[in-house]
Amino acid sequence: MKPHEFKLNEEGLRAVLPPMEAEIMEYMWKAKVATAGEVYEYLKRRHENLRRSTVSILMNRLCEKGLLKRSVDTGRGGMRYVYSIATSKEEFEKKVVESILNALMSNFKEATVAYLSKIKK
Repeated sequence: MKPHEFKLNEEGLRAVLPPMEAEIMEYMWKAKVATAGEVYEYLKRRHENLRRSTVSILMNRLCEKGLLKRSVDTGRGGMRYVYSIATSKEEFEKKVVESILNALMSNFKEATVAYLSKIKK
């Protein structure tokens, strides 16, 4: 997953992911495997107007971005999706840094090199 947007005024994951997606990923990196229902139960404590369907939609988007994988599980309630992490937090952060530095080098090579050489010392 390569970030298509970097928000300078945000911290951590929120600089490259929408806030709710960032919260879901923080949870998933701890849990490793979860259903949308489990993630919803975790998030609803902090977001009183949150709908379960919203969590499912966001988790599907995270699958499309390559951050989560999903598989079908059959239980007594019928079919359900089980989500798991597709990349570690460390690998994701590495890809974000590489993507941003590559963009800086493409667009502002001299300034980027000058800055990096200054902070390297």
